[in-house]
Amino acid sequence: MTLKAEDLFEDMVDNLGVPGIAAGIGALVLAPLLIPVVAGVGKPIAKAAIKGGIFAYEKSKGVLAEAGEAWEDIVAEAKAELSERQVNIAIEEAATHPEVN
Repeated sequence: MTLKAEDLFEDMVDNLGVPGIAAGIGALVLAPLLIPVVAGVGKPIAKAAIKGGIFAYEKSKGVLAEAGEAWEDIVAEAKAELSERQVNIAIEEAATHPEVN
């Protein structure tokens, strides 16, 4: 089967319709005019987004560092309480069973 340009055009008309084809042709004609405008508007927006991302990253580093320090403090306190409890249990056992020592 050979591919003919007429067949392609007929398929486009059947699938997209005349308005779709007209919109595509219009987009091709207007693209050289619209791309510089979109790029001119898009660049400041992209820079602002990048600046916001950098700011959020820097801020989150400080917050995460503080959270890490708080977590380490909690773990240290828990370990100290466990050690204190074990010492108290050992003292109680030594007081109730003096013959072990």
